[in-house]
Amino acid sequence: MTKVITYGTYDLLHYGHIRLLERAKALGDYLVVGITSDAYDKTRGKINNQQSLMERIAAVEATGLADEIVVEEYEGQKIDDIKRLGIDIFTVGSDWEGYFDYLKEFCKVVYLERTEGISSSQIRAKNSSLKIGLLGNSQFLEKVYKESKVVNGGDICGIYADNLVDIPSSLKDLELVTDKLDLLLDNVDAVYIHSYPAIHYEQIRYALNKGKHVLVESPVALNRTQYKELVNLAQINKVVLMEAIRTAYSTAYNRLLVILQSGKIGEIVSVDATCTSLKSINNKELDKKWNSITAWGPTALLPVFQILGDDYVEKKIISRVEQENKDIKFDTFTKIDFVFEDATASIKVGRGVKSEGELIISGTKGYAYVPAPWWKTDYFELRYENPADNRRYFYQLDGEGIRYELVSFLQAIRTGSNNVAIATEVTDAIVGIMEDYFEDSNVTLI
Repeated sequence: MTKVITYGTYDLLHYGHIRLLERAKALGDYLVVGITSDAYDKTRGKINNQQSLMERIAAVEATGLADEIVVEEYEGQKIDDIKRLGIDIFTVGSDWEGYFDYLKEFCKVVYLERTEGISSSQIRAKNSSLKIGLLGNSQFLEKVYKESKVVNGGDICGIYADNLVDIPSSLKDLELVTDKLDLLLDNVDAVYIHSYPAIHYEQIRYALNKGKHVLVESPVALNRTQYKELVNLAQINKVVLMEAIRTAYSTAYNRLLVILQSGKIGEIVSVDATCTSLKSINNKELDKKWNSITAWGPTALLPVFQILGDDYVEKKIISRVEQENKDIKFDTFTKIDFVFEDATASIKVGRGVKSEGELIISGTKGYAYVPAPWWKTDYFELRYENPADNRRYFYQLDGEGIRYELVSFLQAIRTGSNNVAIATEVTDAIVGIMEDYFEDSNVTLI
């Protein structure tokens, strides 16, 4: 019996896929189809899949062409599969010609001509007409625009700012550049907001009431009453309201959470996160309105609330505030300590004070260490009493996680359900900290 194996993503299964599988099947007596997992696709920079792994497996099964299906999850698995399954022929489309010649050491390699004029990417592009507008004048929006170019499903076509002079230069050539918010909203389906935290609530509410989907840089709002109102508005208007914390969408961070839940380091008793930067705080008005607690607080708080929950019994906030900026409460450094029933947590954030930007999660069997800058990591370690037991984990991170965030936003809009990467309860807890800080609830100034 001649055994054949081929691999693919098989997103939005089409005639070209089926024709390739038919020809692969004809090469032997038994066809094994390898379907790449979502996580492995991300490491290869393929992040536009519109179907889940289970949906893609079901679609291939429905063709009746696969005698066996395996899930491809890591680099080098093809060699392992060929050896383990006793494969005689490896085959793939001719657009990969020469790339898999290294497998000739283990089996015969055949490159098949692909069906011309059709691809999943073309289908995704054809089916997508979502127009996205930007709100704000932050230089960061240039990164968002750049990363959107590698994400199918939506096009950034305009930008709104109350002062057009401050719009980043690369965005001034967009189809629509305006200081009239209504004009932008009337010409887009969704918005990405990166404006001053103090005006997030008003801008989000206005966009939601006009039936627009919203992806907003955290914090979503500065008090819980406002946040709950926005959540209700999104539900009433049947649109997506999603919080933008890029870390939450990165592969490494999500793998870390899964590993922690499996008990690899035992019961978790402490979470310590630090996020700091030394950007100027004296020149640009934008810098002055993004203080430490709003610029870094949501990111540092993310692992605390996702790992330990939001049911803390005590917290203490200590903040260093610049005297000349007292009217807007610009903190150059803030430290928050939490006490939970069976654990503790601490975050340190700063714009004007520098520290090691690491994440350490302590457990009863070992600890997880994520080196600086942990919020855009592609690597972390599990460390134990016996160093021989230590494990290292590597996952590719592209575009600082921005593109993964955009993909999640577009998928949420397409499926009609809010993304669950950041639970509503977690966002509510983050907003609650913002509220306590600005209302001077248990805040000690130094």
